[in-house]
Amino acid sequence: MQNHVSKSRLVKILGKRLNFTLHQQSIARKAALLFLLGFSLTVMSISRSAIAQENSNTQPQLLTQKQVHRIADFTTFNGQSIKEVRLGWESYGELNADKSNAILITHYFTGTSHAAGKYAASDATSGYWDSIIGPNKAIDTNKFFVVSMDSLANLNVKDKNVITTGPASINPATGDPYGLTFPVITMRDMVNTQKSLLESFGIQKLYAVAGPSMGSMQAIEWATAYPDRVERLISVIGSSFSDAWTTAALEQWAIPIKLDQYWQQGNYYKSQPPTEGLTAALMFITQIALTPDYVNRVGVDIKHQPLEANPLMDIQARHGINDWLYNRAKERAENMDANSLLYLVRACQLFMAGQKNDLRTGLKQMTAKSLFLPATTDLLLMPYNARNTYKELKEMNKDTKIAEIQGHLGHLEGVLNIHKHSATIAAFLAE
Repeated sequence: MQNHVSKSRLVKILGKRLNFTLHQQSIARKAALLFLLGFSLTVMSISRSAIAQENSNTQPQLLTQKQVHRIADFTTFNGQSIKEVRLGWESYGELNADKSNAILITHYFTGTSHAAGKYAASDATSGYWDSIIGPNKAIDTNKFFVVSMDSLANLNVKDKNVITTGPASINPATGDPYGLTFPVITMRDMVNTQKSLLESFGIQKLYAVAGPSMGSMQAIEWATAYPDRVERLISVIGSSFSDAWTTAALEQWAIPIKLDQYWQQGNYYKSQPPTEGLTAALMFITQIALTPDYVNRVGVDIKHQPLEANPLMDIQARHGINDWLYNRAKERAENMDANSLLYLVRACQLFMAGQKNDLRTGLKQMTAKSLFLPATTDLLLMPYNARNTYKELKEMNKDTKIAEIQGHLGHLEGVLNIHKHSATIAAFLAE
């Protein structure tokens, strides 16, 4: 086999989607993404091992299907009512007779319930954690019933495989989209919709709950809000509350949407949407989810120079690296809703473990064993968040562990390279 592949071959391996929410990548694409995310402007060297991994993956493909959970009248944490809630969910593996083998996967900010497998064998990509969920993998679907649910106000409202209720949904009381009349939501609300789904199966206790990033917040909320229902917690690239730095950083994602001339205080559903504002927000998300090391490698690939001709001569022209970010963000924005991003930003900003007034009070309620997997190079939910939570739990004599994900992808290590800690996760689940 040759050490280099053609550009078309590289494009096929890498796929189309890049940013903080990059999901549904195959194992081989994840390996390739260690070198490049998204469509590259140049052909890069791909190691023999990466190609061999793609060609030698003979494990039967895990298949799943999207289903719908309905809640007639849902009451939010702040006491408001949402009628006729519809949320998509999918599962992998079989629920055992005593319903004791359920593992809930809670997804990240721009993710969906598609955590693993494919909807059809012909699908180009698999769920975002496919490398650790499936038969004989770290979260073994031969042993566990694994379930995941689309969040309230899910960003990907135009994705045919996403089912969500949020500001883009029709308010049954008015016949018009909710817009900003949709109630403010919190991590507790996401957890309570998941709780409703699990109770419909008759599941009263989770063997484990696990999730990356915003999914980690939901997982921690499960363990602190309903300690008697959670035996194990796996928090990946996460945080147990939104500190002042994180809250301010998240606000930067909301600002360009609100400044877009087409936002119209959220009343854009019958007219031009604020696509440019949403695209700018996704550019910010993409950059902070990566690292200077990674972006500078891309800069080398596209021959970045400070004195590029177009920006030198035209104030409206962009440097190549900014075009690179813009084009990928614009593609993602086509499936997303700007108001939904605002609601998810606020849910993250409002997060405190157990929705208490201070962290220690919330963490005291935890009885679950916990495993924290921060990414060492994470610039978004920086590793100090997990380290500090781990320290607090140790001081309370809680059963807790921590291990860090090394690599140059920053926050995305917890999505694309979670397989680095397959053995760690498998061992934790075996305890």
